[in-house]
Amino acid sequence: MNNLTSTIDALGHIKAQIADLKAQEEALRAVLVEQGPGAYEGELFRATVSESERAVLDMAAVRAKLSQQFIRAHTSYTEVTTVRVAARSNARLAA
Repeated sequence: MNNLTSTIDALGHIKAQIADLKAQEEALRAVLVEQGPGAYEGELFRATVSESERAVLDMAAVRAKLSQQFIRAHTSYTEVTTVRVAARSNARLAA
């Protein structure tokens, strides 16, 4: 496991940085959304704000109306590999 220690810690640090960047992205995005629909120019990039309507299917309601046999017949399965990284509660974090 020792040979994975640096890999695990590096992945954890990167995921923390991504979380910080996502928070910054949301704050900057909110400023643009406040401006309303339109195209806005920066020095290097152009931002376009648009509004639209999205249809969302209520899957819980659909499942309640369809038979389990129908749902099973139309359900596909895909193998997925998941990697989760969480800070250790007993970790001594260096600044």
